[in-house]
Amino acid sequence: MEHYDTALAYPVQSPGVLGNQPDIVMDSLAVHGLGLVHPKKVFNFYNELHAYLASCGVDGVKVDVQNIIETLGTGHGGRVSLTRSYHQALEASIARNFTDNGCIACMCHNTDGIYSAKQTAVVRASDDFYPRDPASHTIHISSVAYNTLFLGEFMQPDWDMFHSLHPAAEYHAAARAVGGCAIYVSDKPGNHNFDLLKKLVLPDGSILRAQLPGRPTRDCLFADPARDGTSLLKIWNLNKCSGVVGIFNCQGAGWCKIEKTTRIHDASPGTLSGSVTANDVDLFNQVAGADWDGETIVYAFRSGEVIRLPKRASVPVTLQVLEYELFHFSPIKEIAPSISFAPIGLLDMFNTGGAVEHVEIHKLASENKAAEIFDGEVVSELTTYLSSGRSATATIGLRVRGSGRFGVYSSQRPLKCVVSDTETDFNYDSDNGLMSFSIPVPKEGMQTWSIEIQV
Repeated sequence: MEHYDTALAYPVQSPGVLGNQPDIVMDSLAVHGLGLVHPKKVFNFYNELHAYLASCGVDGVKVDVQNIIETLGTGHGGRVSLTRSYHQALEASIARNFTDNGCIACMCHNTDGIYSAKQTAVVRASDDFYPRDPASHTIHISSVAYNTLFLGEFMQPDWDMFHSLHPAAEYHAAARAVGGCAIYVSDKPGNHNFDLLKKLVLPDGSILRAQLPGRPTRDCLFADPARDGTSLLKIWNLNKCSGVVGIFNCQGAGWCKIEKTTRIHDASPGTLSGSVTANDVDLFNQVAGADWDGETIVYAFRSGEVIRLPKRASVPVTLQVLEYELFHFSPIKEIAPSISFAPIGLLDMFNTGGAVEHVEIHKLASENKAAEIFDGEVVSELTTYLSSGRSATATIGLRVRGSGRFGVYSSQRPLKCVVSDTETDFNYDSDNGLMSFSIPVPKEGMQTWSIEIQV
């Protein structure tokens, strides 16, 4: 290590940090010290390490315990100067060795660390996933949602890994699906819940990632859904053509200022009730369009319910602790006085609506052939009279990712469904307007399906 000009340094913590969370590791380092690379040599250190990792096929790194730098500034111009030097060197090395900016910043919520990060795009927004600590799971979800209010404005919050084979696995998976984050697990090899993972990951290995960092809904901003005994946590996000709200019962555990740890303060938190509405999706008008009249189709992932929701109406929900529900909101398009339509998505995926990439509607008018277009190009006109004798009023074109059970809402039974030039059988439930059909696994290299539905 001599060529890095390393020296032993002894952390000095602030009284505020010591009063909130004393740490036995930091106590040990304060006595025994730790090796600190000189800030003028730290780029060489990072670059040589990262170049070696990249040569081994590694495509990114997680840089942990970044906040310790703020305790080591003595003799190096103080914490601000030292932190800035380290971040500049780190980001220069990442840019040289990992072309996709492959860096997850972790334990970096100290002010200087955040302000010094100019290129780092991903930041851990939570405490760790602790598989053996029952007190940690509810507060984990709550903490990320509220931290994202700040961090999500300039970085992509990261929710940490989790275990797919775990009592709280589905709870964590649902939160990550609505969080707009990367999804990764730290399962022991051979210990996997593939049924759960298939609700998160498509056959090609990609995920249906929501468009934004998941944030608390407005009515949750000044509530405490971990400790007040009455509030459910709601997290909203957008997909390209729909909105999603995840609702979680996070009550019963939180940080204890006396014991300096997360602990269960209510061993039997009660069942809680609340409601959810399209207005909970803060930017819903961006996907609904200027002509939207306020009506939505709501798909509840766990229950499988499909509900036509009038403007400003809400859906009730009741959850026990460590329970969740995901509500997917799709704006209804009026095609004709008796026909309305809304895409839903892949019904067995946590982020159902994330499968819908694009929607366009082409009305078939016999006199003027006028076309009404949503989100882009006109679909070629299909004028077909089927055996029922009813002529098609419109063709809806969809561009869809993934495979499995796909659903749309139609106020009357559709006439025809074509998946990539192949006519496909479908089921139609007249009670709730759900049309569902199966999308096969795409061929290798194929990214999206083209779907046409005649109504």
